Amino acid sequence: MAKSKFKLNYAGVGQLLKSAEMQNVLEEKATAIKNRCGDGYGQDVYVGKSRANAMVFADSSAAKRDNMKNNTILKAVR
Repeated sequence: MAKSKFKLNYAGVGQLLKSAEMQNVLEEKATAIKNRCGDGYGQDVYVGKSRANAMVFADSSAAKRDNMKNNTILKAVR
C-alpha cells in the first residue's frame, strides 16, 4: 500500500481563518460566553493580521470589579 502525501494549502487555511463563516462561529461562541457572564459585559469580533478574533470584556465598572474579584470571564469560557 502506497503512502500518500498530504500537502496543506496555507493560502486556503488563511482565507478560512479570516472568512465570514469563521467570524459567525466566533460571534456565536463570544455571545454564549458573554451571556454566561451576566450584565455589564460586552463582546467584539474583528479580523486581525492572520485570523478572525473574538473577545469578551467587562464593559461597566461593576462588571470590571466582578471580573477582577471572581475571574468571571475565565470561568465563563470553561
